[in-house]
Formats: sequence, C-alpha cells, structure tokens
Amino acid sequence: MSVARAQARINVAAIERNCSRLCKELHGGAALCAVVKADGYGHGAVQSAMAALAGGATSLAVASAEEVRELRQGGIRVPVLVMGALSPSELAQALDADAEVVVWREQYLKEVAAAGGGRVHVKFDSGMGRLGTRDHAEASRVVQEARRIPALQLVGVMTHFATADDLKDDGFFMRQLATFANWARAMKAEQPDLVVHAANSAATLRDREAQFDMVRCGIAVYGMDPFGRDPGGRGLEPAMELSSYVAEVKLCPAGESTGYGRRFTAEQDTYLGVLPIGYGDGWRRGLSNNADVLVGGRRYPLVGTVSMDNITVDLGGDPSATKLRGDRAILIGFQGTERITAEEVARRLDTINYEVTCAITPRVPRDYHRDGRPLEEGAPQGRAQALGTSR
Repeated sequence: MSVARAQARINVAAIERNCSRLCKELHGGAALCAVVKADGYGHGAVQSAMAALAGGATSLAVASAEEVRELRQGGIRVPVLVMGALSPSELAQALDADAEVVVWREQYLKEVAAAGGGRVHVKFDSGMGRLGTRDHAEASRVVQEARRIPALQLVGVMTHFATADDLKDDGFFMRQLATFANWARAMKAEQPDLVVHAANSAATLRDREAQFDMVRCGIAVYGMDPFGRDPGGRGLEPAMELSSYVAEVKLCPAGESTGYGRRFTAEQDTYLGVLPIGYGDGWRRGLSNNADVLVGGRRYPLVGTVSMDNITVDLGGDPSATKLRGDRAILIGFQGTERITAEEVARRLDTINYEVTCAITPRVPRDYHRDGRPLEEGAPQGRAQALGTSR
C-alpha cells in the first residue's frame, strides 16, 4: 500500500455492517434513518449514505439545505430530513431538493406553504432546550394546522434527547421519553400513519421504548460508540482509518528539543520521526505531548507541539529506528495487534468521538474501499438501494 502525507481510508462495508447491526436492534417495525450531516461525520456524505442504505437504512437526515443538495447531486432519491433551522433562502433550496423539513411554530408552516409547500415534521422540545416548542398546546396546534394547509403534508412528529448517552444520568432521559411519548401518542391516535421518532444512536441502543416508528442514528453508523467507550463492545466497527507516514527520522541528542515552544526536550539521545500531518488536517493541537501513533505495529508517543503540517514521535534510542523512515503511521485505526480508536483520541482531548472525525479537514483525501478492496470507479456502493422514490 502506498503512503500519503495524510489520508483517511473509509471502509464502506463497515458502515453497511453497522447499519445492519442497528436494524437488528430495532423492534416493532421501527425504521432506520441514517444521519449523514457534517459530511457524514467526516466520512463523506454521499458514500456514507449509499453504504447506510445498502445496510438497511430507509431514509437519511442532515442539518442543512446544502447537505441535501449534495446528496441529490450524488444520485440519492430516498427521503431526506433536514433537522436544522432554515433561513428563507435555505428553506426554498431544501424544498426544491425535495427534502422534508422541521417546523415548530405556526408561522413556519406559513413560510413552508409560501415557498411552495412540502412534507413537514413537527418538533416538540421535551427537554433538549434548543429547537422545538416546549408548549404541548402549541405543538398540538402546529400539528393541526399542518394537517389543514393543503400545500403541506404532515409526515412526522419528533423530539431529541439531551442525556441519552449518559448512562449515569439522574433520570432526565426517562422523563424526556415519557413527556414526548404521552404527547406523541395522542398525535398518532389522530393520524395513524404519522412517523414518530426521537432516538439517536445512544437512545436506540439504550431503550427500545425510545425507538417508536423510526430512529435517527449517526455516530453508530460510522462504528463509533455513542457512549464514548469501546465500539467493539457494542458490536460496532469503526469505518475510518487516519494515517500518515514517517517522512524523516533524525537523532535528537539529550538536551535538544523539537517543535514550537520547545515543549519536548530529550532527556537522553533519541530518534524522532517526523510525520507530515497536523492541525491543518484536523489533528488537534491539544494532542501535543498527548497522543500515541502506531508505526510498525508499535505505539510511539507524540512529542512536542502539533503544528499545522507536522508532528513528531519519539521512536526511542535504538539507531535501528532509522529503518522506519517511509513507513505508514496510523493515528486512528489498527496496525498489527495495536489499535487507536477515535474514543481514545477524544478522551485525551476531553471531548467526544463525534468531534474527532468531524474535525478531519478536506485537505485529507478520503479513500473508499470495501474491506480493503478498492471501489470500482463509476460504480459506487449501494447505488441500486440509494435510488428510489421519496416518501
């Protein structure tokens, strides 16, 4: 395998298998909606969407109108829900792309109708405290009004959980679930074909009662653990590998330093490997003196300051380290019997795995494969499943 200064290899077969695993978790006929916002959490929106559909997802969700446009240009015709707030111009773009949109005020219904109409989901804020109305009566009025306006089709009602990924929470998740379920049950009684949905990845894996008619899974689709632990323990398979290579190996004598600010000084003679990847590629500066890298199947500590284009790793004092020049280096992924997960990187940064992969910048090429086999050019995975009719 050839080396590159920085490369993210995405295994679309892993995304398919993760979706298949999630579908097996569902009960009562619940459907899987794969969330592919933020460029598929850094994995590539169109490719991830096609893999998710091939794995059993029946619809997609994004956060912006531009993200819908990208999916449509990629040949995807399944239902796509825009979960985020939309300005008037963005609303027009989303509706033009045949997207479903979220509403929670009667005024928003009028705006959708004025823009030509379309399919809407009413959002009830059961405790997240962001978009949606907290007022049961207002949410019910919006539902009734959506049914009344001829240009609109009421497709679903929804909420979003604030603490589903916190297994030690104080019961807030269950209170949110009960609050939403009580309201949604009444709405569904009036319209049996209404799609009720609330669960993200964490809620899907945590409580079957949160699955309703559809779940909206994001992080688990890409093989990362929504609870920030070991994805393997959840039967999930990380789809992304982030790599670079050892561009140079040089002796750092005792007392000498490396990098901006001289944040690493060698206590004894050691060899440093220079990898041409840095925060310009999304490898955060907070990992300075605070990460490991795999080279030759072994862990080596990242030392010194992460710069925009380079990092350095301590390869030890053995002169044979010079033989590692040109070798691939794994920042996220497996090599030999060792592995570094996005969850490990997130813990070092005191953040979440979502941010780790989303932060990988467009400067890093994405290389798509199927369990190591290159995808055939012009024949993206899951295309037959990706094309179809909207809801």
